[in-house]
Amino acid sequence: MAGLVLCEPTELYNILNQVTKLSRLTEPNYLCLLDVRSKREYDESHVITARRVKKRANEYLLPGSVDLECVKYCVVYDNNTSTLEIALGGEDEDSTEDRRHELVPGAAVECGRALAHLTHHPICILKGGYERFSATYHFLRTQKIIWMPQVSISRGTLAQERDLQTDHIGNNSLYNELDAFQPYPVEIIPGKIYLGNFRQACDPKIQKDLKIKAHVNVSMETGPFFVDDSDKLLHIKIEDSLEANIFPFLRHLCHFLEIHLRLGSVILVFSTLGISRSCAATLAFLMHWKEQTLKKSWAYVKKCKNNVHPNRGLVAQLSEWEKVILGDSITDIWDPLY
Repeated sequence: MAGLVLCEPTELYNILNQVTKLSRLTEPNYLCLLDVRSKREYDESHVITARRVKKRANEYLLPGSVDLECVKYCVVYDNNTSTLEIALGGEDEDSTEDRRHELVPGAAVECGRALAHLTHHPICILKGGYERFSATYHFLRTQKIIWMPQVSISRGTLAQERDLQTDHIGNNSLYNELDAFQPYPVEIIPGKIYLGNFRQACDPKIQKDLKIKAHVNVSMETGPFFVDDSDKLLHIKIEDSLEANIFPFLRHLCHFLEIHLRLGSVILVFSTLGISRSCAATLAFLMHWKEQTLKKSWAYVKKCKNNVHPNRGLVAQLSEWEKVILGDSITDIWDPLY
C-alpha cells in the first residue's frame, strides 16, 4: 500500500498541463482523476477529465476502464477536504469539562484509503477539494451538462433512461474534454510566474485566464502582445543552439521579474517550445531570487514541468551564474541528471 498524500491545487494544475509532443492527458496510464462528490454536483461541473466514483453499500466503485496499478498519478477530490483527517468534537457524557475528539475521514480521504492498496504510487488527495481548485482555476472546470428526457415514458423507465444517458454522457464527455483541451503554461510560482511555449504566449484566452501582465520572450520570434512596451516585455533574442549566449541578459532578466513580482504582475516566461531557453531563464531567476544552487532550482522546476531540457551550452552558463550568485560552482553539471 502506497498511502495518501495531500496535493496542492497548483500541483494538480501542473499535472493537467504537462506536454511532450501531445498533452500527457492522452496517455492512458498518466492520470486518473476521481470525483467523489454527488452525481448532481458532478453533472453541474467538475475538473476537466475527472471521472465520478460511485458509492454503493459503503463501497467505492471505480470506472470499469481504470487500472490504478499502472497509473502514475491518482488524484481524488471531494468538495473541500483540506486535511487527511477531520476532527469532530463531541462532549463526553461522563465529563462536562473534557471533550472527546473522534477523527473521521472526509469523502476523498475515505475513498483514497479504499483504493490505496490498488496502486504503487501514493493516492493524492486534492487539498481544498473542488471548491478551492475551481475558484483558482475556473477555466479548468466543465460547464453544466444538460440532458432532455423523453416525457412519454413511465417514471421507472425514465429513471433507468436517465442513468443510462448520464453514463453515456460521462463516457463521451471525457473524450470530448480531452479533444477540446489545450494545455496551459505550467505554474512556477503560484499565481505569479508561468513557464510556457510560443503558441501559449500567442493565445489570448490563456493571457486572459491567467491574468498575464508581462512577458519574457526568450526566442527569435516576435509575439503579438506588449509589442514596443519595454515595461511589460523583455525580449531576449537568442537562437536555440549550443552557441546561444544568455549569460549577458541574466541580471536584466532577474531585475525585470523582481519588479513585476513587487507590482503584483503575473508573468509568462516562454520560448519556441518552452523546453530549453525559457527553462534556462527560469532556472537563472530562481537561483538569484532564492539564492540557491542550480541543482536545487532544477529539482524545483522539474517538479513543475516534466520536460526541462536546457541545452549543454545553456547549462554551462547557468553553472557560471551559480558562481556569481553563490561565489562558487557547486552543482556538478556533468551529472547525467543535467
